[in-house]
Amino acid sequence: MKQLMIEIVQALVDDPAAVKVEAIVDGDTTVLRLEVAPSDIGKVIGKQGRTARSLRTILGAASMKFKHRFALDIVEADDDLEN
Repeated sequence: MKQLMIEIVQALVDDPAAVKVEAIVDGDTTVLRLEVAPSDIGKVIGKQGRTARSLRTILGAASMKFKHRFALDIVEADDDLEN
């Protein structure tokens, strides 16, 4: 799942080298934390969140095969420096 998200998002953004996905397992759910360059955050979210919603839909459909829940969390690369 992690590799699937990396490949899809790298095709959407201007800076594919900045795309990082971290998998955080929490019981029966795995949260995929997607990190992109600040200039690409709009491309990943899309107009009215449509691209982000589509990514989550793909993740949900693929989750059925693994019988494991996956969630997507989109963050900017600078978010780690603020905390």
